[in-house]
Amino acid sequence: MLRYLLAPHVVSAAEALDLQRTVTEGVALTFDDGPHPEGTPAVLEVLEGAGVKATFFLVGEQVERRPELAAEIARRGHVVALHGYRHRPQPALRGRAVRDDMARGAEIIQAATGIAPGWHRPPYGLYSPAGLEAARASGLKPLLWSRWGKDWRRLTTPPRIAARAGANLRPGDVILLHDADFYSSRGSHRRTTEALRLIVRELEHQKIGTVLPV
Repeated sequence: MLRYLLAPHVVSAAEALDLQRTVTEGVALTFDDGPHPEGTPAVLEVLEGAGVKATFFLVGEQVERRPELAAEIARRGHVVALHGYRHRPQPALRGRAVRDDMARGAEIIQAATGIAPGWHRPPYGLYSPAGLEAARASGLKPLLWSRWGKDWRRLTTPPRIAARAGANLRPGDVILLHDADFYSSRGSHRRTTEALRLIVRELEHQKIGTVLPV
């Protein structure tokens, strides 16, 4: 069980489980926990201004509250992916609860956007054995990350987030950020938006393009 809990943070564990953490080229920007009524539109505007596409791992209960915003993400050419119906750690749930949660989340995202999500990232990046089996049985491809800004922290700042996520980037990196503060410190999405401006600028400086996962 321990290797499932360590998979997002330990490269060898992720490799042993065949969990993707990188992409083949460029850098992939990913956002968890939305859609959020303030954070998501702000992030979308930054991405639009930079001509950048990203992947949004949506939470079903939030899509239920604002389906039009989930649809807007897809309309702008971004990837809509599954984070779950509720934001709960898989290892704390029974296998059936995990399977039901994932199925319900995927159904709601498809109803709102017209797109069946093809990618999955569990809350906190923690797969249980049942959760990983359910994702793969449903045809969902797991995607974790290789860089993160830790933007959910209450005392962090946009420059710190950008430095963690964007300094010394390498082609293939997957960056984890959050466009919502439902499950993190209040107002964290504002710091993420400002950090995203810095990250996009750093990508331009390093002449590294952004890609969508395939």
